[in-house]
Amino acid sequence: MVLPLLGGMPDRAEAGWYWLSSDDHYSKYFDPESVVVTNQVDTARGLVPTEIQVWTKTAYSYGGAQETLQNYGLNRKITNPASLAYSTAQLLIRPQYRTVRYLQESFYDSAGNVIWSRSDGTEREKEITSQQFDEAFYDAAVDQAFHQSAETERAAAKDRWTTIYDEASADGVRVHITADTTTMRMRGDNLVYWAWQETKDANGKVVEIQFLKMAVNLPQATAKIISGKSWTAQTGWQSMDESLDGQYRMISKTSSEYKMIRALRSYVQANSKWVNRYSLE
Repeated sequence: MVLPLLGGMPDRAEAGWYWLSSDDHYSKYFDPESVVVTNQVDTARGLVPTEIQVWTKTAYSYGGAQETLQNYGLNRKITNPASLAYSTAQLLIRPQYRTVRYLQESFYDSAGNVIWSRSDGTEREKEITSQQFDEAFYDAAVDQAFHQSAETERAAAKDRWTTIYDEASADGVRVHITADTTTMRMRGDNLVYWAWQETKDANGKVVEIQFLKMAVNLPQATAKIISGKSWTAQTGWQSMDESLDGQYRMISKTSSEYKMIRALRSYVQANSKWVNRYSLE
């Protein structure tokens, strides 16, 4: 069953685009009236949306168009970046998993002519993190569907990234870890979130960065890395996924890492409603 929130699907040419953000490359918009709940679950707290669809629009500068065509592998088919003025896309969002999948997408020239499109819906689902282009679209659509502004506000909050670990060794090497609170959600006893870990040498130079999807069992004080990538000056960014064993490891109360457990427990206790948002349990 499809539940229109603010009316039916408008004609794309007449859509009421709402501005979200702009930079030197892109301007992002979404159509509030296009947001529909396409699936929901009846819980003790009422109906909770589990699938949301939305139409979005992106306008491009020359540099943004050039970057986009290269990322899509279209720079040989569309040789002049200036011909790409804007694009529209219909997204399928699953808020419980913080994911987005493109159902259909079209590129247009300045006259409104379609220069490329796809509507097979085969693009893989991707999780929304601070590194994803689609984050503003996700936040706006979810807020619209849940009649709130929480996602957009948390994404822009000064305390979006919270320090959960900071420790320096005797030789001056410092490890600093911050957790992205926009990604935090409880799964049973597990807190799932994305973290940014920096290691600096004694001179304060960053020697390694890790961007990690974590699951931490708060009562048991165990943790595992679900996914991630790492950076060094020598290797650049590299996926860590093939080297992960998927196993939880115990964090001892006597270890310095236990500070992370205390910090996460404290955050969850103080922000229980946030980390349990959209829960079906």
